Amino acid sequence: MHQEKISNEKLLEIIQVQTEVAQQGLDLSGIMELVTQRTQHITNADGASVELIENGELVYSAASGMAERFLGLRLKIDNSLSGRSISARVPLISHDIETDDRVNKEACRQIGLNSMIVVPLIYRDEVVGIVKVLSRNAGHFQEEDIRILELMSGLIAAEMFSAMRNEESELFHKATHDSLTGISNRSLFYDRLRQKLAKSMRKHENFGIISLDMNGLKEINDTYGHRAGDAALKEVAVRTAGSINESDTVSRLGGDEFGIIAASVADRDEIRALIRHVDAEIAKPFAFEGQAIQLRASIGYALFSEDGIELEVLIEKADQSMYEVKRGLKRQRRNKQ
Repeated sequence: MHQEKISNEKLLEIIQVQTEVAQQGLDLSGIMELVTQRTQHITNADGASVELIENGELVYSAASGMAERFLGLRLKIDNSLSGRSISARVPLISHDIETDDRVNKEACRQIGLNSMIVVPLIYRDEVVGIVKVLSRNAGHFQEEDIRILELMSGLIAAEMFSAMRNEESELFHKATHDSLTGISNRSLFYDRLRQKLAKSMRKHENFGIISLDMNGLKEINDTYGHRAGDAALKEVAVRTAGSINESDTVSRLGGDEFGIIAASVADRDEIRALIRHVDAEIAKPFAFEGQAIQLRASIGYALFSEDGIELEVLIEKADQSMYEVKRGLKRQRRNKQ
């Protein structure tokens, strides 16, 4: 590796990224999200992903830029550039996917990429995942970009290996569950949502997507401190998880946002009844270290297939429904003042 060909500016960026990754500690989801954001930036890419191996498939477990909407996507390892990279244990570059027989052209076209670099994340001779940077333009990446990613990959792999504690099953659990609340995270939510969507299309079944936004978290943090805020988030997660069916999924999507896949609802009456039940459970009295804290949430939904059949459309409609509820609650508070 000819490190002298990498500019001092890029070397400083690499050091900064490595420092930030190390500061994530054992938060595997945090490590992967940071890696996608920083590798996309440092290579001037249109997107990036970290993919984990599960049951012969690569799962988009963190994603940024043009890859973000494919979070949770599963692709077969065989007949892909990532699979070849894993087998050879070396970085690979595709300058033009249309002329490269090593790549899964169908998957590349679905994502909208025309060139990419894939780098295996190897620690102690074990491949713990793949980091991939993507561009909409053919010929975007240069050999310098490969060297940059190689320099970063060793520490990234080591930090991921430490976070997963040597076990593949533990790796996938940590990568798909929120470290604060213990419920599934954004990655697993989209993974399960894609699977549920495909199944419902085949079997013509309805299901619901619920968007839940915890109200007043900033006020709790400001009034009682961040420990109280964390306790409130955990309690909302516990109460929500306890209010849904076993076939349903509740996930923390980030911050004070939660998502629910209501797998068993058949119509609007059923999903509205489920929302009322969740809302009532969240609103029950809660105390932290002797302080009574009011828990509130704004909850909206979308129903497959009445509100749409595409993932992005359903997510958008559920969010719009939730924001309308939030606006209504704000109007009520203003009217009371």
